[in-house]
Amino acid sequence: MGNSNDVESGGGGVHTNVKVVETAITMGRRKHRPCDLVVRLLALFLTLVSTIIVGVDKETKIISYAGLNFKATAKWEYMSATVFLLVSNGIACSYAAASLVMLEMGKRSSNDDNSKKVVLSSSAVEFGVTVMDLVMMGLLFSANGAAASVGVIAQNGNSHVQWMKVCNVFDAYCRHMTAAFLLSFFASISFLFMVLFSLAKLHYYSYSST
Repeated sequence: MGNSNDVESGGGGVHTNVKVVETAITMGRRKHRPCDLVVRLLALFLTLVSTIIVGVDKETKIISYAGLNFKATAKWEYMSATVFLLVSNGIACSYAAASLVMLEMGKRSSNDDNSKKVVLSSSAVEFGVTVMDLVMMGLLFSANGAAASVGVIAQNGNSHVQWMKVCNVFDAYCRHMTAAFLLSFFASISFLFMVLFSLAKLHYYSYSST
């Protein structure tokens, strides 16, 4: 029995190792894919809803000041931070949908052909998706930080520079924008988890190939 195994692996040791690595990669993908898919769908949903909320958020009030009444409107396009929040979530939402399609196409191609070339091609797609996940995470965290800083000023004002709070007037607008911010924040956490899943898969591949 020992000689038989030696014969099989003696002349084709490299081929056997490649098969082991390919099998490990396939098993790793099957193990982590459901979690990655759920989190990616969650990120798509959260960024989509956040984009819609910011885009439709608008409130108009009649304000009295110095004996005069005038109409004032609060809308997302009047502040650069909220514009940044909407654009960032829109980009992240579009990317999340595109990444689902790319990963599904990579999965089908690997199922059709288990050759080394297809495995490497699928790995390249996953590497590109991981890099873009990291970019989207940074983009969303940046937009959330900008929106949070403006939201704090809108909620409390800033006496040092004589900026008055506005959320006591546009209360509904601020509530909606807070909800959009929270959804965007959780979306950025979802992208963080996707990056962590990719790192876990990389560690699994390295451990399985040794």
